[in-house]
Amino acid sequence: MSRLPTGATVRRDAGIYGYERALRRHGLEPIAGVDEAGRGACAGPLVAGAAVLPAGRAGVIPGLADSKLLTAAARERCYDHIVKRALAWSVVVISHEECDRLGMHVANIEALRRAVAKLAVPPSYVLTDGFPVDGLGAPGLAVWKGDRVAACVAAASVLAKVTRDRLMVDLDEQWPSYDFRTHKGYITPTHTAALEEHGPSPVHRMRFVNVRRAAGLEPLPDLAPSDG
Repeated sequence: MSRLPTGATVRRDAGIYGYERALRRHGLEPIAGVDEAGRGACAGPLVAGAAVLPAGRAGVIPGLADSKLLTAAARERCYDHIVKRALAWSVVVISHEECDRLGMHVANIEALRRAVAKLAVPPSYVLTDGFPVDGLGAPGLAVWKGDRVAACVAAASVLAKVTRDRLMVDLDEQWPSYDFRTHKGYITPTHTAALEEHGPSPVHRMRFVNVRRAAGLEPLPDLAPSDG
């Protein structure tokens, strides 16, 4: 399902909690949001987060927004509020090896499914960011820019982003030549230069064309220039 229930509407000025309020008016709760971090990175894991926020003031997260629009310090503050206030939350880590084995799109879908399945409170409805996801165990809606307009999706994005950033900082300590602490495995001039100088690390994703090129391998025949 990729539409709101019949009769449910969300005003343009409803704010980041508008989707949840509209769904609750139709008796749909708990409502989960799910999102991922790291799909476009060429190193490190893929991380998915899921969150079920309580209704009313208890579910209002101070400063909540799309994790990509927040500073690192603001994300950490939001993360702390989310884990304290959420009715349920989860994170799932998909290793770089599994990303290579499955391919990024399949790995992304699998991560989102696992995150929802891991919630201690099974949702009655699920909001996803951008595209519909089957197999979540509940009806749902794909929300365009969901991490900016739906609170539970924004909360999920913060959980995923903060968790993944922490993991990339840990990987930076193991592989300091690549500066994972700064770019978190995404393709930047600094990262590209490190790949060219040192070749791929053991935590790079070998399905990415730039990584295969740095390893002296031919691109896989079914891959576009960026498989992320």
